[in-house]
Amino acid sequence: MPIYTAPVEDMMFLFEKLRDNKNYNELEKYKEVSPDLVKDILEEAAKINQNLILPLAKVGDENPAVLENGVVRTPPGYKEAYQKYIEDGWTSLSCDPKYGGQGMPKTVSAFFDEMLSSASLSFKLYSELSIGAYNCINHHASDEIKNKYLPKIVEGKWSGTMCLTEPVCGTDLGLLKTKAERQADGTYKISGQKIFITSGDQDLTENIIHLVIARATDSPAGTKGISLFLVPKFVVNEDGSIGSRNGISTGSIESKMGIKGSATCVLNFDGAIGYIIGEKDKGLSAMFTMMNLERIVVGIQGLGISEIAYQNSLAYAKERKQGKTNKTKSPNGADFIIEHADIRKSLLNMKSIIEGERALCFWLSQQTEVSLNHPNEKVRQEASDYVSLMTPVVKSLFTDLGMEITNDAMQIHGGYGYTKDQGIEQLYRDNRITPIYEGTNSVQAADLVFRKLFNKNGDIINKYLDLIKSETKLTNEKIKPFIEEFTYYLNILTKFSAWISEKTKTDKDDVSAAANDYLKTLGFVSVAYAWIKVLDISFKDYNENKNFYNDKINTAKFYFEKVLPRAEYHYKTAISGSSNIMNFKFN
Repeated sequence: MPIYTAPVEDMMFLFEKLRDNKNYNELEKYKEVSPDLVKDILEEAAKINQNLILPLAKVGDENPAVLENGVVRTPPGYKEAYQKYIEDGWTSLSCDPKYGGQGMPKTVSAFFDEMLSSASLSFKLYSELSIGAYNCINHHASDEIKNKYLPKIVEGKWSGTMCLTEPVCGTDLGLLKTKAERQADGTYKISGQKIFITSGDQDLTENIIHLVIARATDSPAGTKGISLFLVPKFVVNEDGSIGSRNGISTGSIESKMGIKGSATCVLNFDGAIGYIIGEKDKGLSAMFTMMNLERIVVGIQGLGISEIAYQNSLAYAKERKQGKTNKTKSPNGADFIIEHADIRKSLLNMKSIIEGERALCFWLSQQTEVSLNHPNEKVRQEASDYVSLMTPVVKSLFTDLGMEITNDAMQIHGGYGYTKDQGIEQLYRDNRITPIYEGTNSVQAADLVFRKLFNKNGDIINKYLDLIKSETKLTNEKIKPFIEEFTYYLNILTKFSAWISEKTKTDKDDVSAAANDYLKTLGFVSVAYAWIKVLDISFKDYNENKNFYNDKINTAKFYFEKVLPRAEYHYKTAISGSSNIMNFKFN
């Protein structure tokens, strides 16, 4: 079984030293969220993830969720762990106190999401979609529905799902066939089939609240005719008690490459009672409240799995002896593999990416809270644009690099990484879904270049570039070499953005072919921006904690020398265009 120690020290460093967003610090609701409180929360989170949830990863992989006589049964130990999990209040961490939540900001809950992803992604998925459903209902449902459903979801007694995909449509939701027939009492009868539904059924909660997109029988075709419905597994009575079983059944559980402990279900809706959420025919905009936050969380999944892969690789490299190095430490025997330059390079690659991603995610968490809670509408909108811009980047880059890191972890472990004994190959398999679900990474890249760079609010990418430039005008002599290097790649990103803007008007195939490369260039530069913020603190406060800050400075140095140059490679690849791609004749 893999080892795992939650990186509480690094998380607390970010919370204490990089909480530098002026607009975020103006939010009254978080004034009392002190570092001491956050440290207590993270230390307790570390305990439950390390001691209770981590062992479930292997259990779930070896004993997957099963469907027996129409009932989904979760792996051994899941029920008991989930009961402890909700008793300790972890499902309520970021929810509104009005519904029984603890009211913690994303700057705290994102750290918990990372820990939980490291410990067991399969277990995490049973509560993760519940938070997404909570957010969607909280933003778009009537007060009656909020008061009826949210307290139980926040408590963890009821869970939530997101039901989009159908056999006839994946990303192209305009093709969906699930229909909704309005009834005389204002409810709807939902009929159709949904596939790939994460935690679509399970035996952990008393009820499951499905958020289902469907087309009302009198609505137009395409995406303009989609509405969102709340469809409970069990109908909820007027007094809040659970009533009869609704018209929902589980057809099957997908047999998957990874996350086997998570029940990914085919759900059949047969005249199930549903309640409309938000406006009729405006269901996609409501569902995107859930999807956009979920995409960031999926990026954090990639980060969490990368962290545990790194920790195990480092530990293994310190105890495994193999071959002799150029500066051998053991003249009469083999050296530990951590002494080999190539192994050290792989480990530093992992470490520099992970810590940079965590810092960028913390920056994004602050922007998310500003976009949701700042009293000034203009400030909220600007933050919302930054979140919109960076959502596909975090989702895609973190998960793609998670595949790279878990692959390298297997390589460091050698044959032991390929076998099941160490649990490393499971990390690779579990992470493999993250670049796929919530919109594949290619879909994310297309969304970025065609919709997010420039929108109704103007030239978002250049606003972001201006923000970066203003925040990296630092005068400390020690940081200047990093700033000079960073400026070089920032200029490449600026040129790339201009190229995308021009090509959008003249040749959209060029843009499509370049989309993934552009996303990665933006991502690598954005992680470097986060590293500049970390370096600024590291040089200023160096004497406070020399060992910690020296580690940060040298890790950043590796990122700038060995990782950031990949941004230029993607730029050069992209601007070669798409003519050969589109004219190529496949046999």
